[in-house]
Amino acid sequence: MIVVSAASGALGRLVIDRLRTRADVVAAVRDPARAPEGVPVRWCDYDDPASLRTAFEGAARLLLISSPELDPGRRIGHHLAALAAAADVGVGAVVYTSFLDADTVATGMTEAHHATEQALLRSGLPCTILRHPFYSDAFVPRVSGGELTGSGGGRGLNTAFRSDLAEAAANVLTGEGHEGRAYDFTGPLWTHPEVARALGVPYREVPDAAPGPMAWLNARIRAGALERQTPDLENILGHPARTMLSHLHATL
Repeated sequence: MIVVSAASGALGRLVIDRLRTRADVVAAVRDPARAPEGVPVRWCDYDDPASLRTAFEGAARLLLISSPELDPGRRIGHHLAALAAAADVGVGAVVYTSFLDADTVATGMTEAHHATEQALLRSGLPCTILRHPFYSDAFVPRVSGGELTGSGGGRGLNTAFRSDLAEAAANVLTGEGHEGRAYDFTGPLWTHPEVARALGVPYREVPDAAPGPMAWLNARIRAGALERQTPDLENILGHPARTMLSHLHATL
């Protein structure tokens, strides 16, 4: 049996959808009313250790989807509680959704993931780590006023669509030979000027509107921090990951 935590979220639902015909799968959710349909459901609240133990009982494999909590301290607490529960009830193996560079960087967006990876390795639980890039779903370019604008200096983005990341997770959960491995998933590199050319509209670089998360991210993009490429996602999928251009052409 495979248990998927946070199964009512966008990624969790996609994973459940890909597993339902391939394995016995249980959706572990905080709000059963929002659970995916057609699979057994268990209540699972990261703030309630007892619920975690009940939700994970009997799992041969657990997909631990990272907590949506933004505060690193609380997020780490959620993950440590989940790992403790998994160990307590004898989960066979844990697959954890981490973030790119969490193995080497312990600050900012990777802080909680870094701490969780280290705790997972110390736990003795058989495990696989799936390090995700930013989701392409949140970065789909929009043409406005007949042009496409951006603030990334024309540099590349290695984002990947949730659908591909969910398929990769399902393949790992139902496959063999993944325990003790960590995969650095990156999507096909794309740029805003490239998209503008493909759509036949002009591209214009604009300054960041104001300080904040997007300004920080755009600075990272301009510095080339999102241009890293690995073959891991394509290898686990068994086919090329979806490109931003193919997504746009399919949705226009």
